[in-house]
Amino acid sequence: MKTSYNLQARKRPVNLSLNEDLVLQAREITDNLSGIVESLLASFLEQERQQRLAKTKTVEATIACWNNFNAKIGSFADDYSTL
Repeated sequence: MKTSYNLQARKRPVNLSLNEDLVLQAREITDNLSGIVESLLASFLEQERQQRLAKTKTVEATIACWNNFNAKIGSFADDYSTL
């Protein structure tokens, strides 16, 4: 799987406030909580990037559609312009 971040970047400690019960349950399942959180964070970031890209494409398509309509038909405001 291709990653969108540098796997060789140094690791640094960060402070997180997590539900104590969740942490205890997670520790029963894995010895590498940091690795799990890192993996989930990478997945979250990729999903957010994809959603933002999709939204940008939708906006660009809407603008192109409106500009095409305006070029062919003109603006509705043209009939009411006082200029």
